[in-house]
Amino acid sequence: MNRRQRRKGRALAPALLAALALAPALAPTAAAAAAPPRQPHTVADSSGDCTFPAANIPGEPWSLQRVLLTELWQLATGKGVTVAVIDTGVSDTNPQLRDAVTPGPDYLSGQSGDSLTDPDGHGTMVAGIIAARQSRATGFVGLAPDAQILSIRQNDSQGDGTADTLAEAVDAAVAAHVGVINISQDVTENGKPVPVAANSNLARAVAKAVSANIVVVAAAGNEDLSLPTYPASLPGVLGVGASDRNNERDADFSETGSSVDVAAPGVDMVSTVPGGGQCVDSGTSFAAPYTAAVAALLRQLHPDWTAAEIIARIEQTAQRTEPGRNAFIGWGVVDPVAAVSDTAPPASAAVPTLATAGPVAPVQPRPLGLGETAAAREQRTAVYILCLGALAVAITAGTAIVLRDARRRSTAA
Repeated sequence: MNRRQRRKGRALAPALLAALALAPALAPTAAAAAAPPRQPHTVADSSGDCTFPAANIPGEPWSLQRVLLTELWQLATGKGVTVAVIDTGVSDTNPQLRDAVTPGPDYLSGQSGDSLTDPDGHGTMVAGIIAARQSRATGFVGLAPDAQILSIRQNDSQGDGTADTLAEAVDAAVAAHVGVINISQDVTENGKPVPVAANSNLARAVAKAVSANIVVVAAAGNEDLSLPTYPASLPGVLGVGASDRNNERDADFSETGSSVDVAAPGVDMVSTVPGGGQCVDSGTSFAAPYTAAVAALLRQLHPDWTAAEIIARIEQTAQRTEPGRNAFIGWGVVDPVAAVSDTAPPASAAVPTLATAGPVAPVQPRPLGLGETAAAREQRTAVYILCLGALAVAITAGTAIVLRDARRRSTAA
């Protein structure tokens, strides 16, 4: 099976989805004119270019090479934390997800299967980045390999999810008492973000999740625009853009502006697919679960922290290029080990880092010197002092002997 390309990314056609979604409303019929306003649709923020089942990828992905996993997992593995993945479903037919997924509600009416059915593969990739178990067949593993996934199916490859069904899915996650919610989609119309009113069902549901102390993580979107996207821009939500191997925003698709609180690896991301194996895909869809996994680790490590404190820790420990937040990578690129190992007291919000307030000069390698080192020079100076001291003692003693002998000769005469 091949996932249909859906969004602006590396070769995407956003107008196609919008045209399909708008077709019923454009039909010039009396029934259409009388129909209630159509709900804006939610679309997954990925390139959608995977085939599955797939072969196992033996090497360690670049996004994991940058993480000291052994050091990270000595502190936390996500054990005891449930992450709700609101997506296209999560297939547990992949061996790396076999014992990692709990079925949740299914909001795709009229479609076969349930929340453990994922014909698109998008949700299975998202879940894998969070909680895929270790396997000798591949170098890929989830960042929180002991976390549990609650699969809530709400969208598909056609973008049949709506803002209202997304709100229902968030309510279901709250009712299930999860610790983290991952939403790798945003509300769009004609390939552009759609504002979400503060009194909308989606805004209400997200506010309820935030007040329930749940960390809500959302993809910032792949429109390559600076407009606010939703739910990433809703209060209390951690919006995530995509970064590349150079810790820079991926300029091909990743959103900029107020929707981006942090960035995380989202280019050429390896993850699980239905039926087994792994696939490579790109999008803020995969930057979001990378961040949600770090939230799960922090939730395990600090069960008494608030959602705002966990978000602030992720933002504060992100790798930055300037003191504070910018429009491209937010507070910086998520650093899992730094976030989990930081022993500073919890804070409710990130603050600019004074240590990086000015431009930092590049590190210059020290030239190879053939002379003595500073330590050798200090040792030589100490030897000189000892020698001079010994010489002074010898001179003093010698002088005393000469004077004594002179007195004896004087007395004898």
